Amino acid sequence: MQLHVIEGYIQSLYLVEYDHGLLLLDGGCRSDVGTVLRFINTELGRPIGDLTLVVVTHMHPDHAGAATRLRQLTGCGIATGEAGGHWYDGLEGRLMHLTDLLLARWVAHRLKRAHRRLWYPAILKADHYLADGQPLPGFSQWQALSTQGHTDRDISVWHPDSGRVYVADLMVKVKGRFIPPFPVFHPNRYRRSVERIGALQPRHVLLAHGGEVQLTEADYQYLQSKAPRCPQTHWRAVKARFQRVWTGS
Repeated sequence: MQLHVIEGYIQSLYLVEYDHGLLLLDGGCRSDVGTVLRFINTELGRPIGDLTLVVVTHMHPDHAGAATRLRQLTGCGIATGEAGGHWYDGLEGRLMHLTDLLLARWVAHRLKRAHRRLWYPAILKADHYLADGQPLPGFSQWQALSTQGHTDRDISVWHPDSGRVYVADLMVKVKGRFIPPFPVFHPNRYRRSVERIGALQPRHVLLAHGGEVQLTEADYQYLQSKAPRCPQTHWRAVKARFQRVWTGS
C-alpha cells in the first residue's frame, strides 16, 4: 500500500494505491476531477480506470463534489455511510446546498484560489452504503467508522494495520491547534465521535484541512473543551447575527 497526498482545490485529498486498484478517501471538490485524474495518469503512470472506489464521508462540496463525475469518467464505485434520506433533501436542504457552495467559494477566496467550478448534484446516488465497522468494498483492509456530528452521516475511514484514520472534517487544524469544524449539527454525537477516534489511539490522523498529523491526549482534551454544547449551524449563525444587529449589541 502507498498513500499519496494530493493538494485539492481547498482541501487535502488522499489516494491509496494498491496493485489491484486505487482508493480515493473522499470525493473532493468538483474542480478536483482533473487534478485527481492527472495525478493517476501522470504521476502514477496508471490508467484512470484503475480508480476503483471513491469514498464520500459527507455531502459538503469539498467531500462529495467530484465523486459523481469521477464515476462517469472512470467507472469507479462510490461508497458512503448509511443514513436515512438525503442530506440536501427538500427546499431547506437545497437552500443549505447553495449556502455550502457559497461557503466553499469563500474558503477558496481566503486561500487565494482561482475561481473554479464547484457545482455538483445535491443528491448522491451511491453504489455502496456502509454500516459502522463495515470493510470498504474491494479494500477490506480499510473500514468505515460512523463519526457523526458535523452532519448526521459523517464517516471516517480506518486502516488498523498502519494505524491511520482519515477523519475528514471531524477536526480542523488552525494556528497549530485542533478545533471543531463549522457547522456542528449534532453536538452530543460529535463529542462521542472525537472520543471514539481518541480511543483508537491512531498513529496518524489524516485531516481534510490540516494534513497528516499526530494528536496527543492533550489535543483530544482541548478539542473536547471546544466542542459546542448546542448546534452550531448556518441558520443559527444568521439568526444570532440578525439579533445582534437588531438589538445593537
